[in-house]
Formats: sequence, structure tokens, C-alpha cells
Amino acid sequence: MPARILIVDDHQAARITIRSLLDWHGFQVCGEAKDGQEAIDQVLELKPDIVLLDINMPVLSGTQAALEIRRLSPDTKIIFLTIHEAPALINVLRPWAHGFVSKSAAGIELIPTVGMLAETKD
Repeated sequence: MPARILIVDDHQAARITIRSLLDWHGFQVCGEAKDGQEAIDQVLELKPDIVLLDINMPVLSGTQAALEIRRLSPDTKIIFLTIHEAPALINVLRPWAHGFVSKSAAGIELIPTVGMLAETKD
């Protein structure tokens, strides 16, 4: 069974672009969320294997959502999608993430990163 992926980003255009890229490569997107709280709700409802999580979002940030997702669903893998590439931030977030993909390099980094985690979903 293919890995189920939840896309979380506050920008609809980003969600559409990411979904198209994943669909093109045969991945199964099970849902989308526009903020951290909605991400948590969708994780509980949809039980995705992988969450693609933006960091800067309204209501609840990606970092706050990641903490809660880890607590509620420890087997769910989190890939942070971010415009932030600072090593200090990545080191702080590393305990909650299985990967990081820069939005500026998503076209080349996203599919290999998701593919690697999808292979290890069990």
C-alpha cells in the first residue's frame, strides 16, 4: 500500500503545486490542511504516514503542530517544507522531523525525500 501523505501549507497555491508534483510521481495525497491546528485534526482523522509541514502558518505554527503530531501519532513521519534554511533552525527542529525540504529546491528535493520515507513507512 502506498504511503499516505498530508500536505500542510497556508498558501493554497503551494498546496496545489505540491499535490501536482506528488500526483505526477504516483504518490497518494490523502488530504490537505491550511494551518497547524487543521494539520493536527487531519492527522487524527486521516492517519497519514507522512506529513509535509510548512513552518510559518497562522493559528498554530508548523513547529507547534509538529510537537503535537509527535505526541499524538509518533509513527507519523514529518518533513518540514520551509523557506528557512538556517542550520541553527534545522538543528532545533531535527528532533521532530524526518527530513527538511527547502521550498526553493522542492522541485528537486521533495520527491527523493518523500520516496525515501515512503519506503520505510512500516
